[in-house]
Formats: sequence, C-alpha cells, structure tokens
Amino acid sequence: MPVDTPTATSNWSFPTAVRFGNGRIAGLGEMVRELGASRPLVVTDAGLKDLYPVQRTLEALKAAGLAAGLYWNVKPNPTGGNVADGVEAFRAGDHDLVVAIGGGSALDAAKAIAFMARQTIPMWDLEDIGDNWKRANTAGLVPVIAIPTTAGTGSELGRSSVITHEDDRRKVIVFHPRMMPEIVVMDPELTVGLPAHITAATGMDALSHALEALSAPSFHPMAEGIALNALRLIHKWLPIATHDGSNLEARGQMLIASGMGCVALQKGLGAIHALAHPLGALHDAHHGLLNAVLMPYVVAFNAPAIADKLELLARVLDLPRKDADGVIDWIVSLRGDLSIPDKLSGMGLKDIDLDKVAQMSLLDPCAGGNPVKLDEESVRGILSEAK
Repeated sequence: MPVDTPTATSNWSFPTAVRFGNGRIAGLGEMVRELGASRPLVVTDAGLKDLYPVQRTLEALKAAGLAAGLYWNVKPNPTGGNVADGVEAFRAGDHDLVVAIGGGSALDAAKAIAFMARQTIPMWDLEDIGDNWKRANTAGLVPVIAIPTTAGTGSELGRSSVITHEDDRRKVIVFHPRMMPEIVVMDPELTVGLPAHITAATGMDALSHALEALSAPSFHPMAEGIALNALRLIHKWLPIATHDGSNLEARGQMLIASGMGCVALQKGLGAIHALAHPLGALHDAHHGLLNAVLMPYVVAFNAPAIADKLELLARVLDLPRKDADGVIDWIVSLRGDLSIPDKLSGMGLKDIDLDKVAQMSLLDPCAGGNPVKLDEESVRGILSEAK
C-alpha cells in the first residue's frame, strides 16, 4: 500500500509529532510513557464521556498499566469555569499529563487546563493581544496528547484555546506558543460514530479556517499552500464523510484537512471568525455552524479584494465558474448538500443585537486579518444579510 494514502500508518512532525492511522489509539500508553508521564488525566465533554472514543482511550491506558483520571465537565462552548474546575481536578489527582479527546471544545479546554496547571496568573492575562503570552511561566509545563474525534477545529495542532469569559459574555483567545500538544493521535476509527450533522458543521469549520487563511493579506506562502490543499481535500471528502460516515478514507482525509486548516490559520483569520465568536458567546451557538452560515456573505464582501485568490481556488477545485462567484456558488451548494441553513435564523438565532455583535466583532483579534478593513457599518451589513 502506498504510504501517502490515509489508510496507511505513518509518523509526521509538522511541527507536532502526529501518529496517524487506523487503530493508533492502541499505542496511547506507550506515548504517555514516551513523555515521561504515568498519571494522565483524560479531559473530554459530557456528551462523549460514555461513548466509544473515550472508553477506548481509557481501555488503552489501562492496558498499559496506567491509572487515568477523567474530567468531563466541558461545555460545547468551554468556559473559564470549566478550565478552573479542570485545573483543580488535575492538581487533586496529582496528574502529570493531559490526554485531550473530543472536538474543538474539549481540546481547547484540555490545552488550557494543562497550561494553567502551572500558572499563578489569571488565564485572561494570556489573551491573544500583543505580548501577553510572555507573562506566562514556562517552567515544568504539563504535556498534552491530543486525540481529535471531529474533523473541524484542528485544535490538536493549535497554540491557542477559545474560552468563553462568563462575566463578559465574550470568547477569549488564550494563546501561548507552548500550548501546542506534544503528540497528536489521528485515528480515523475514533470518528466513525460522529453524527452526520456534526460531521458537516465541523467540516465547514475546517473549510472556514483554510478559506480565511488563504484570504488573509499577510505573507506566508507555506501556510497559503497548505490552505489550498486543505480546501481541495474538503471539497472532495466532506460530502462523502457526511453521507457515508463509515468511510474510513473520507474520515482520515478530513482529519488531515482539519489539521492542515489549523496549521494554515497562523497566516490569519477574518470576518467569519470575528463575527462567529461574539454570536457564539451571546447565543451559545455551534461555532462551525455559525461559520458555515456566515461564510458566503463574508466571501461576497471580501471578493473585490481577493478576486485573484478566489480565481486560483476555483481552478484548484475545478469549479464550473473560475471566479469569485464560482467559489460562492460552491459554498452555497455545499451548504445545501450538507443540510446547513442559509440564515442565522435557521439556527434559531432570532433576536440578534446587531449593534452589540458588531462592536464585539471589531474588538475580536480575527478582525484584523480580514482582507477588507472592517468597520461597524460593514459588519452590520454582513450580519443583516446573514440573519
């Protein structure tokens, strides 16, 4: 079997060590010991704690003779309280490593728990603004092994966590270069049971990362190339993974695309995320689904500034129309194929405070990466079209 097929077993470093392939979860205990640990804390969410991926993870650790703890109180939009409770559980159990398993919410919370376990400053002091990250203590950081069960955020390869500040009702990007997991386990078998609507919404999240990275005006040709290939994979494999959830090749390809999207987003994100973050914080709505609904409206707004990039993307994907309208048509068509609503109202978001969301979006760190400068009028315009 050729080594470049997603059903093969391979080891990557880009720059995180990646253990890819069906059944790789069986070697988890060895990976824990490889990192010099023996008392892992498994962090996940309430919806996943009793399902196969987490139970298989616990079995793999037990089979290796490791006594693992379990913390599962992570909300779909993880909060500062979730992180604080997880840090308490980590310290109470005298754990020495975090195994993060789940979708982006669980992975984000787990990375924050591991990082904050060695800090004395508030987590909010590490918001991704300026050089805030330099405030952190980097002595004796807790290692993380990340196991994604969705193909969406790519958080397993990221250096930040998106955590909701309950008092401010806003999403905060907590960042530090050392938050990146030591090892990532991409095991397609652990994603097979993911429902079709979650497969679709998380897959569109991966698409939004790659698309906004491609569109961002900063110069990072490596990230741009990765973004293009991620979009190519998503174009081919997301419909298959959604409609045939047992297809291991599609599941594996989407895990790859999701990770690539996260690597690419270091080039920048834009208005899709700047709008999705406040909407998610205020309405407790699914992040990937928000991105999917907002996407064509933001692309249409940005199109005059990124016409050449959208034409390139249309050619890479071999779309019927090789221009910006062709890309927008593809997004709308894909959204329909995946049964994703056209409007925010279709998600149940009825009473959107346009002024508040607009103001919050302009303060979001992602706003600065948009290829067209955002102001309150333009953001309100996008929201008005999307609502």
